[in-house]
Amino acid sequence: MALWGGRFSTGPDEAFKQFNDSLPFDYQLAEQDIIGSVAWAGALKQVDVLNQQEYDDLVAALNTLLDEVKANPQAVAVAGHEDIHSYVESALINKVGDLAKKLHTGRSRNDQVATDFRLWCRDTADHILDAIADLKAEFIALAERELGTILPGYTHLQRAQPVLFSHWCMAYVEMLERDESRLTDAKKRMNFCPLGSGALAGTAYPIDRQTLAEGLGFTAATRNSLDAVSDRDFVVELLSCASISMIHLSRMAEDLIFYNSGEAGFVELSDGVTSGSSLMPQKKNPDALELIRGKTGRVFGAFSAMMMTLKALPLAYNKDMQEDKEGLFDAMPTWLACIHMAQACIKGIKVNAEKTLAAAKGGHSNATELADYLVAKGIPFREGHHIVGTLVQMAITEGNNLEDLSLEQFKSVHSIFESDVYPVLEIDACIKARQALGGTSLEQVTSAIDNAKKSANKDV
Repeated sequence: MALWGGRFSTGPDEAFKQFNDSLPFDYQLAEQDIIGSVAWAGALKQVDVLNQQEYDDLVAALNTLLDEVKANPQAVAVAGHEDIHSYVESALINKVGDLAKKLHTGRSRNDQVATDFRLWCRDTADHILDAIADLKAEFIALAERELGTILPGYTHLQRAQPVLFSHWCMAYVEMLERDESRLTDAKKRMNFCPLGSGALAGTAYPIDRQTLAEGLGFTAATRNSLDAVSDRDFVVELLSCASISMIHLSRMAEDLIFYNSGEAGFVELSDGVTSGSSLMPQKKNPDALELIRGKTGRVFGAFSAMMMTLKALPLAYNKDMQEDKEGLFDAMPTWLACIHMAQACIKGIKVNAEKTLAAAKGGHSNATELADYLVAKGIPFREGHHIVGTLVQMAITEGNNLEDLSLEQFKSVHSIFESDVYPVLEIDACIKARQALGGTSLEQVTSAIDNAKKSANKDV
């Protein structure tokens, strides 16, 4: 049933109908559309458009319909209606007859869909926040399990300085906390209710929009009807949050793909998140991580598409805005699935501490400590940097590490070196020296873990 046929002498042709209809994807708003309709029925009763019996009958029918769409949402998708609003109205007419036609009094599909969509986004944001919290907890648990494990830190994919593996874990906890913060803020801004804004000019009925908004769990009603029906900032913000978070997940995936490689051998992924080769029986491929990395582009694409759809749209509602849903309906489940898959990868990971330690000891990653040793002896850092570079070249020529050089070799570069240089070059000393806030010392990393656990418990 079309909601707008009276103006037209003939119906749309089949090609346009298929091009125009949104039910194949906006069926996902069925629950929210019914919940919003229950609230609107209450508002109409307050202004005497509905009497008590009509209200009771409509709400009972809506609740029955809600149970039906929850039981079989896919049946809604193929019902053949133009959109979710026409589906709900038609289903109500089948249940209560012409009474259902009173429900749309004072309401437009414009404010209706804007409300439905915000309700869906709010619910989805809650699911994603829960998933991020679970992933954070998994990283924290891994950090605790591997607290003494030493890993080579990298810049430019070259071994740089040794760090605790737990420090690596907590770096991703920091990223996830920012993801939480951004999504929480976005949720606050989306939590305003457009219902009662009509098509663009507001409703002519004396609806108490603040009470209506609060009944649906919104902070308040929107303040401008033109903006309310045309605003999709909340979609852009959600997709922005998703894109930034997917960057973090993709970086994590890239790290672990490298750590899991035969060349590094730092970690082994569980069988549950890897697959084999159809040709090479020895292969154990990090497919879950590669898919996280690959799906990142898919989420970025939805974000970019939404920005282009909104660019230069005049006020108020335009049919272009129907394009706001498919990208988000794909990006949000994709983001959620990637968070869950990242958690599975972290949960089942095995760390080869011997390999990580051996790698951390290689590559002259204690060179900075040697430069700091010279600074402590009174040599300016820039001069010390040059001296250490000369020693690194000497060690490379001999195929040794810095700590393998003899004291005579150290002194051949500068006389200030004494036997006290060797304790400084031990890898545990390199870790212990990083005591400033945010450093990789055992004390700092332990403190970071404790603070993250306290923060998680406070949020529960």
